Amino acid sequence: MSIKQHIPNLLTSLNVLCGVLAVFFALNARIDIAIWLIFAGALFDFSDGFAARLLKAYSNIGKELDSLADLISFGAAPAAIWSTIIKYQLTGSYATNFFALSLSQQVFTLLPFIMVAFAAFRLAKFNVDTRQTENFLGLTTTATGIFTAALAYKFIETPEWFAWMSPLVILALIVFFSIMLISEVPMFSLKFKNIKWANNKERFTLLFLAIVFVVLLGVGGIAAVILYYIIISLTKWLIGIK
Repeated sequence: MSIKQHIPNLLTSLNVLCGVLAVFFALNARIDIAIWLIFAGALFDFSDGFAARLLKAYSNIGKELDSLADLISFGAAPAAIWSTIIKYQLTGSYATNFFALSLSQQVFTLLPFIMVAFAAFRLAKFNVDTRQTENFLGLTTTATGIFTAALAYKFIETPEWFAWMSPLVILALIVFFSIMLISEVPMFSLKFKNIKWANNKERFTLLFLAIVFVVLLGVGGIAAVILYYIIISLTKWLIGIK
């Protein structure tokens, strides 16, 4: 096997590394670093598939490795970020030791990790579901991770904007995203297989909106784009538009 055949798996492995480090930093009160590691993981997640198509370097190992990477970077890492944010809201500090919390506070900080189980089910379902070769059924773990990273970035940048975001609101958000992960709502793939307008109208539109929102809101604008992506997909599904 030539060296180029290993390039996609190398990129996926870098996604794994980003995810593991994101979990580590999030649980050690540095969600700012964890956020950028999730974004880096997303970059590697997009580039490994592009590299595989460009180099025609497909493999069953690559497919399984990709799912494992996504579970860590876009399932476990976002859950760790939400857990640390909830701890901050309960105690006023990101660095409070978990075992110094009351029992109820410990439960609240552990609940975000239910999203990991839903992400695992979503990825396992995707690997065996032949209906999802072009587009998706349910929200992807990547979109979930990017949304979390972007919203958390805005939270630490301008916490005064998020006085409404109590632990209960965060848990409601986690429940919503967990349901979306395993739902049957059709959602177009965010990955470009080529750069032709005819094949990528929705993707280019979303990319344009991303640029606009980022200019207006900064990195946090990416969360608004993902929310738009979800709302549009849900609306089309509910009124029966394919």
